[in-house]
Amino acid sequence: MINCKINGKAVQVEDGTTILKAAEKVNIKIPTLCYSPDLPPWASCGLCIVRMEGSPKMVRACTTPVSEGMAVVTHDAELIAIRKTVLELILSNHPADCLQCPRNGSCELQTMAAEFGIREIPFAKIRNELLIDDSNPAIILNPEKCIRCGRCVKVCQEMQNVWALEFLGRGIKGSIASAAGTPLGESPCIKCGQCAAHCPVGAIYERDDTVKVWQALQDPELHTVVQIAPATRVALAEEFGLEPGTIATKKMYAALRRLGFNTVFDTNFSADLTIMEEGTELVHRLTKGGDIPLITSCCPAWVDYMEKYYTDMIPNFSTAKSPQQMMGAMIKAYWAEKAGVNPDKVCSVSVMPCTAKKWEISRNDDMKSAGHGNDVDIAITTRELARMIKQAGIKILELPDEEADSPLGPYTGAGTIFGATGGVMEAAVRSAYFLVTKKELGNVNFLPARGLEGVKEAEVDLDGTKIKIAVAHQMGNIAAVLDKIRAAKAAGQPSPWQFVEVMACRGGCVGGGGQPYGCVDEVRAKRAAGLYQDDEQSQLRCSHQNPNITKVYKEFLGEPNGHKAHELLHTTYQARDLYLK
Repeated sequence: MINCKINGKAVQVEDGTTILKAAEKVNIKIPTLCYSPDLPPWASCGLCIVRMEGSPKMVRACTTPVSEGMAVVTHDAELIAIRKTVLELILSNHPADCLQCPRNGSCELQTMAAEFGIREIPFAKIRNELLIDDSNPAIILNPEKCIRCGRCVKVCQEMQNVWALEFLGRGIKGSIASAAGTPLGESPCIKCGQCAAHCPVGAIYERDDTVKVWQALQDPELHTVVQIAPATRVALAEEFGLEPGTIATKKMYAALRRLGFNTVFDTNFSADLTIMEEGTELVHRLTKGGDIPLITSCCPAWVDYMEKYYTDMIPNFSTAKSPQQMMGAMIKAYWAEKAGVNPDKVCSVSVMPCTAKKWEISRNDDMKSAGHGNDVDIAITTRELARMIKQAGIKILELPDEEADSPLGPYTGAGTIFGATGGVMEAAVRSAYFLVTKKELGNVNFLPARGLEGVKEAEVDLDGTKIKIAVAHQMGNIAAVLDKIRAAKAAGQPSPWQFVEVMACRGGCVGGGGQPYGCVDEVRAKRAAGLYQDDEQSQLRCSHQNPNITKVYKEFLGEPNGHKAHELLHTTYQARDLYLK
């Protein structure tokens, strides 16, 4: 332990702790723009400068570790003046169009400028006149707003291992750009949106599809149907001042009806459906033969990554569609006929924690399996739904609780935990046990799959049949798992695991690129805890126990992995180039 002083206050911290973190221990906030708890600090912005007591020397707090007896001054007149000048220099090269910016009201630069009382810029305005790149179906890049903090590049390269973003140029002429200067839509980008989630300003943001939704809601010829993903229910309330992890499911149902949606379903139902298809597929491969391990396919950013970087793994990928796409197919192929609604007049909307879902709705022709255009017509993020609710003047926290519509609304606890890393695995284990043994699992809580460790491993005993599983999240952690599988295959040895879950974003969908800003591990953990709470309080906690799932198979699909199910609920994959031509 190291003893030091921050502004005269004694603090004891572990050896290696930075001044920035030590200051937090005594409730002192040192301003930063480039720092993120998710990333190694790299001292780009210069706002976190501090001085040693009795010395004119200044150091950057985010990268400088404390030492024994160190006495640090974090705020004085000179430091504040320097920080203000740094902000003014950044603003001299930044567009002053805050009212039109998608980050207006949630911009870290805007907030800091207000805190430092900046009212005018004493430097000449320099604009690079860089063009907006809207070639990507999920992410918009506006390099003119880039403040060169480096967060997006660090996230894309080091956290996600995708390398779709880089810096071009130097100094005030430098900016973020897609790799090799290609349009972002033609780059290796997997649309995960983590760059947008970590950007402190409006340089990268999700494509806004709320206008399309408003138009659909106002069209009297359309029947609008909406589904909400598992992770959205524990994050939306943050946009209205509540704690991360607050379960807002029934308020969301009510708000969506007040927005004008005719029918409200829940993606948790199709998560249960996914488990029936994927679990049956796993049991079939284990007992009848097939490529092992089986790798989950719910995450579209991971699907995109696999098709570009690990094409040899395509035979190992589950052919089951994601819950979003299964729900879209069931709405237009099953529910519309049952409800007496013309499927050609159905506008199917999804509310997702993920920007890659915007790409997934038209990923290939399998996403049109119901035969009435795209199975899901529009995908919006949690942030977009929050804006729509605010635009409509709906006081969501004061709404009475409402239920989802049947038959594609009721869900089990297994469906809701899909939103956390390990949740798909845990849900699958609960039902795989039943599918193999025809007996119910005693304790359905599978704790080895939970938590924020990058790669989790465990052995599952299906009443004598033992399988090894791995759970990986955050793309940068995935290569270690896949390379072990590759190495075993090349050596003619069995795979280290039989079942592997992969999620592109840290924490799984609770940390998705379309969730409310400011997501760090503490927030991810609280959101996941909300999902597990929803699971615990569910009357039914295993997907195969959902009576509506049983009904759907009996009335329409036949059996899991059967002919009808494969037509509507399964997909194919293909190798794709890193750079589109």
